[in-house]
Amino acid sequence: MASFSNLPDHTSTNLIICHPTSDEKLHQWKLNSAEWRGALPHEAYLRREEMLSNQALTRDDGITYWILVDETATHHALEPTSKSRLPLASCESYRKKAFVWKDGEVRETICHGIGSVYCAPQLRGRRYAQRMMQGVGEALRTHQTDDTECFFSILYSDIGKAFYAKCGWEPFTSSHLSIPARVSGLVDRHDVPIARPLHAKDVAELCAIDQAMLRETLEARPQASNIAVALVPDVETMQWHHSREEFVAGELYGREPDVKGAIVGNKKGERAWMYWTRVWTNTNPHERQGNTLHILRLVFENHVQAGKENVDAGSRHLDENMVVALMLAAQEEAQRWTMEQVEMWNPSEVALAAAQKLHSTAKLVQRDRESIASLKWYPEHAGPVASSIDWVCNERYAWC
Repeated sequence: MASFSNLPDHTSTNLIICHPTSDEKLHQWKLNSAEWRGALPHEAYLRREEMLSNQALTRDDGITYWILVDETATHHALEPTSKSRLPLASCESYRKKAFVWKDGEVRETICHGIGSVYCAPQLRGRRYAQRMMQGVGEALRTHQTDDTECFFSILYSDIGKAFYAKCGWEPFTSSHLSIPARVSGLVDRHDVPIARPLHAKDVAELCAIDQAMLRETLEARPQASNIAVALVPDVETMQWHHSREEFVAGELYGREPDVKGAIVGNKKGERAWMYWTRVWTNTNPHERQGNTLHILRLVFENHVQAGKENVDAGSRHLDENMVVALMLAAQEEAQRWTMEQVEMWNPSEVALAAAQKLHSTAKLVQRDRESIASLKWYPEHAGPVASSIDWVCNERYAWC
């Protein structure tokens, strides 16, 4: 049995932030498997993490692994015979494209999304995770910036708002709506447009259109507006989410889902679409409880400012019916793939109204514990970040 009585204090100058070896990275995956493998067996979880590290978004150093270690330690405290160092805490960061609107100008830059923050149960209560996050947060200010500037980093807290706020990541609005996966009988299909399925081959073109519209929206902001940030909803990001669900589906069902979303409308410039991903947490592949189809992104093409509310009544009704059709398609897919519910993050009033047409109990839920969208702003800034910076398109696609 390893002894932890001689572990360093979290303030020790011997503690450093560094990148793990392959063995150390695998060791952390083995430890955190119990918390994050969802419906997967332990061994499959390890294969999934390896697969996800080699996607278009993550290869070529798109993902960076971080650990906090005691640089003076000579052996692994959890495994005394190991020659590896003891990771006191660990996490990973994803390099992502971002837009920042500031002083009337849209800048294309990078940001970093932090995920998988972990400290082994035997090591908790010693403030190692806090020490690591402070170090990683500062390192990301200049990490992989080259000739650009990193204005911010993000994370999604599953331990409430307080811990990461102390480390500099301020919580932003984190709300969602959910409807049951069973197809609604409250809406007459003849009253809404026909939604067609989106497949993997369709995603790149639509992401490019979305990206251009998002930039145009930001460029149109009034001069006196708050600083605005948005993670770019590019094809690499969507493919990462889809690769994740494909792997899990293959393990659970021996087949992969081919429908990646839905689209309504036939004429370019007048369409609406959504991408989604399926997340299984129930270890029984025949049970629905806990499984969720997440809407990654909802896009309106018929007006640039996706989901805006200041449109006339006719346009609003059209948008609402489009969303009803898209959500019906999402319900069908969710039912087909053993999901319990369909969930959309930070929905507009139009999306909420559409959901309430499908299910009378649909309501906006303000999260205060899980998946709290949090942002750390690096440039000098007066006042609370969450109230003076607008996070545009704060939707599920940005999650990591």
